Amino acid sequence: MPRDRPIQAVIFDLDGVLVSTDELHYRAWQTIADREGIPFDRRVNHLLRGVGRMESLAIILREARRPYPPAEKARLADEKNALYRAMIESLGPGDLLPGAAATLSRLRIRGVRAALASASRNARRTLERVGLERAFEVVVDGRDITASKPDPQILLIAASRLGLPPESCLVVEDAPAGIEAARRAGMAFLGIGTEESLPGVHPRAADLSGDDLDRILNELV
Repeated sequence: MPRDRPIQAVIFDLDGVLVSTDELHYRAWQTIADREGIPFDRRVNHLLRGVGRMESLAIILREARRPYPPAEKARLADEKNALYRAMIESLGPGDLLPGAAATLSRLRIRGVRAALASASRNARRTLERVGLERAFEVVVDGRDITASKPDPQILLIAASRLGLPPESCLVVEDAPAGIEAARRAGMAFLGIGTEESLPGVHPRAADLSGDDLDRILNELV
């Protein structure tokens, strides 16, 4: 894939790309929804992929039987976060997704810089738990942004902190919202997932392991 400007940095999403915390998020939201008597299942949970906490809560509350004032929404979001933070303490290096550590190592050898852009406010603690706290030159998380993906804000902040123009960055994402954010930012992207989870997204790899990923990286980086 020819490009006018070579890729100098790769900006990774966290959940679903480097480590799978989807189940932990699901269990935490399920606890809140069950207590509030709000219907919630994996179909609804799928809509939360790549979306910030308050936006996720807004999606869940669409099924609520009553309105929730702002103060109550804030309390529910805080309670969900407390549940999730307790759960991530169980994570360790063994929870890294296939190929995550090897991909970061290959990029370092090539001299390609790495950044993390995650809407999670717990991204730094998750990195510590899985042993990647020193793997990224720049980490941008939910505390740094005012708009969630598909808004490109988080990616543009990452590029700015790297001191690079957007067109010099490659985004690795597993959620449609993240892919759309990369498009809006004017960045190249690599989807991680299946045709079902990322319809029409190319280039795409199943995960960060395997020959298909090496081929794609050789074309982009």
